Amino acid sequence: MRLFFIFPIPADFRFIVHAHSHVALLGWVYIALITLIYKLYFSEVEKIRSYKLIIWFTNICVLGMLISFPFQGYALFSIIFSTLFLIASYWMGWFIFKHIPIKFKNTLSYVCIKASIWYMLISSIGPWAVGGIMSTLGSASIWYKLAIYFYLHFQYNGWFILALIGILFYLIEQLPVKIDKKRFNVFFYLLNLSIILSLFLSVLWTKPPIIFYILAALGAIIQVVAFLYFFRIIKSSWPLLKQKLSPNVRKLLKLSGLLLVVKILFQLISALPYFADLAFNYKDFVIGYLHWTFLGVVSLCLLAFLEHFKLIKLNGYLISLYLFGFIISEFLIFYNGVRLWLRWPAIPEQPLLLVGISALIPISIGILLVKNLTSRLKS
Repeated sequence: MRLFFIFPIPADFRFIVHAHSHVALLGWVYIALITLIYKLYFSEVEKIRSYKLIIWFTNICVLGMLISFPFQGYALFSIIFSTLFLIASYWMGWFIFKHIPIKFKNTLSYVCIKASIWYMLISSIGPWAVGGIMSTLGSASIWYKLAIYFYLHFQYNGWFILALIGILFYLIEQLPVKIDKKRFNVFFYLLNLSIILSLFLSVLWTKPPIIFYILAALGAIIQVVAFLYFFRIIKSSWPLLKQKLSPNVRKLLKLSGLLLVVKILFQLISALPYFADLAFNYKDFVIGYLHWTFLGVVSLCLLAFLEHFKLIKLNGYLISLYLFGFIISEFLIFYNGVRLWLRWPAIPEQPLLLVGISALIPISIGILLVKNLTSRLKS
């Protein structure tokens, strides 16, 4: 995608963007989260055949989107595969709700996981709406962008974050330590309220009535309070928890937590009208924020959990390469936004530099994948 800004490529940039976003969110994060949820709750349940059927169907849908989107964008085949994926996600949600073992139903971890899946299902309203909007109002309509932002908000802030929190609480529940139920309840209800209210952060670029600014700001503030409770819970459990985690996993979780704090501050700042307009006028800020959450908070946490549950084996050098590519590329993206905003000087050959630095991310993950596959084949 970033090569488009350096030399002509015989492809439609928008089509590649669609393929990138769909496969990244659904092919990586969705499948990783579902795999972890199955590992946590269903390893001892005789439902492997049903799960495998859903996973195969899901992967076929993702592969179909990967092949169809680059060539036609939103058209017949990509819409078919996207629609089938939504059906697959409903099927998976039903599977989890239906077959969750009784011993897990009232655990705090499953309370978070269950809520996260509901947000995943709610987010699907966005893609369903996109089809109707495109056929009636067109992609230039503000409702088209609002439908996409609706989807992304409940994916990133509801489904992804709450599911990861649920997995973390699962680890804590395996320890000889009790989580303060009252403190958890305050955190959980505040976080859910903030997820709903912070949706209005995604509409501020339309310059809506003042009530929307108030609701958005309230959502951002409540989110800060919710995570203060969350970090207090984690702090009380961390001395015992870190003994169960490898050094690599501990480092990744700490870094993911730090990036999460910055993400929360980003959202808090974006509740201010001036900065809401700034994000809309300079797309680098939005792109930087989305990548900060996706490549930083979510992906690092997923890698840590996949390593902990022995689903993959991490390599310190490759993770360092990934982090270097992530940090420098984020700096270049945000700097470009600040440069355009404050009229700062441009970094020489910034597009070419961004291509080279960003390439470190797929290279490191690609080598990690090959290493894991070869080790599995040998064992």
